[in-house]
Amino acid sequence: MKKKTLTPEQTESLLTILKNRFEKNKSRHKDLIWEKIQTKLRANPEKLWSLNEMEETEGEPDVIGYDKKTDEYLFADCSPESPKRRSLCYDYPAWESRKANKPESNAIDKAAEMGIEILTEEQYRNLQELGKFDLKTSSWIKTPSHIRELGGAIFCDRRYNTVFMYHNGADSYYAARGFRGALTV
Repeated sequence: MKKKTLTPEQTESLLTILKNRFEKNKSRHKDLIWEKIQTKLRANPEKLWSLNEMEETEGEPDVIGYDKKTDEYLFADCSPESPKRRSLCYDYPAWESRKANKPESNAIDKAAEMGIEILTEEQYRNLQELGKFDLKTSSWIKTPSHIRELGGAIFCDRRYNTVFMYHNGADSYYAARGFRGALTV
């Protein structure tokens, strides 16, 4: 089992990366103050570990929201294309149902291992309001149970300056399809 904490050096390095990204992309988080976010991050080492997992898979996590009621910040993968966690079935039952050519893993379990959640459709569409993402790739998103029970799963991308939601068999996987994660701190 992976240790879910970072060394002090890793922590400082990650906080520097996150701060630089935060300052470079102020339009994603107007009126938020980095020092408050950093204080919350330092108080939650397991969340820092998860953000590091997102960073290591080239997700480029950044703050995209703040909930005043819960005093929580929302981080999401903001890499231009789906992060380097691709070629994954949607979930374990889909992976298990494949008879041949099983991929390495599945998106739901991979997200859980990282301590993050797959974006919902609403979160994905909100992210797309902050920039142009998945112009060449696509990302699995949280699939409603009524679709999943019938064997399907949904994914989104951006083409023709429009965000599209599509369906596929949950057991499908493609080199250009991954998933974007979300983390509240």
